[in-house]
Amino acid sequence: MFTSSQFIKKREKPVLTKEDIPYKAGLIFNAGVAKFNGKYVMIFRNDVPDVWGERVFSPGSTNLGFATSDDGINWTSAKAPCLTLDDYRDKFGINDRVTKFYDPRLTVIDGIVYMCFAIDTAHGVCGGVATTEDFEHFDIKYVSVPENRNMVIFPGKIGGNFVRLERPMPVYSRGRDRFDTWMSFSPDLKYWGNTKFVFGVEDVPFANDKVGPGAPPILTEKGWLTTFHAVWRDETRGKHGWEPKWTKIYTAGIMLLDKDEPWKILGMSKEPLIAPELPYEKDEGFRTDVIFPGGMLLDGDEVKIYYGAADTVEAVCTADVNDLISLCI
Repeated sequence: MFTSSQFIKKREKPVLTKEDIPYKAGLIFNAGVAKFNGKYVMIFRNDVPDVWGERVFSPGSTNLGFATSDDGINWTSAKAPCLTLDDYRDKFGINDRVTKFYDPRLTVIDGIVYMCFAIDTAHGVCGGVATTEDFEHFDIKYVSVPENRNMVIFPGKIGGNFVRLERPMPVYSRGRDRFDTWMSFSPDLKYWGNTKFVFGVEDVPFANDKVGPGAPPILTEKGWLTTFHAVWRDETRGKHGWEPKWTKIYTAGIMLLDKDEPWKILGMSKEPLIAPELPYEKDEGFRTDVIFPGGMLLDGDEVKIYYGAADTVEAVCTADVNDLISLCI
């Protein structure tokens, strides 16, 4: 139904799967990726199964894993998760109402790694922000009220403030999961406000269900270049994965934001940047037809975009930064 941009170059195989992890692993996807101290670093989501078999998956728990790479393609996983739910509770005094944390996004500012992540609780879904300098010790700075997630922090302050893109989930007022993208500002990571609307589902021709942030933006001479996720719902779709029914198609879009007033969109591609096409994106996995961008790095003119595929594996594609800007303007 959707196709990727002609400028995107994909790899035949994912860059990280459960077979690459030296401890119990299941679905390896939706990772945050950054460059830190001369290396590529990744924190990935690991959904650990209670039951695993052909087209059978019963989720047991979720933890966050850590991996490093010299080239951004070949990754080595740490020997154990960098953060588990028990760690989270023990280190930060979180009670048992937190049931899962997942979907990390990484931003580096002045030698500190800022990690956004989602939190499932007995009272709704929240977004969190933590910092680390060694990927072993994490300091949680902020947890939002429900319902909000998919937060990403810009890799630099604007007007003296941290800036984040986010996707609130106002089911009650909208009557269904028709979610849009917003932006908030903070002087210290703890207090967020001056919130502004950025764009909605109606602004994206390849979305009819929800839109939200993808990877943290990169700064170009034209402005902030950033990906977003877009969801198309088709109730006529059948199984498409291991669940009884999976009605959604996830694609990634690209847009350009103003350097000084980043809530202003300078341009947006009206077609998907990355769409599910390869077998590990479209035909294999827990939920097929899913692309979810979580990391975007600029090396010279080459952009590496890391994304979860089929909620099962982590993949990467590349493009020229000038081509991506041209899609927006």
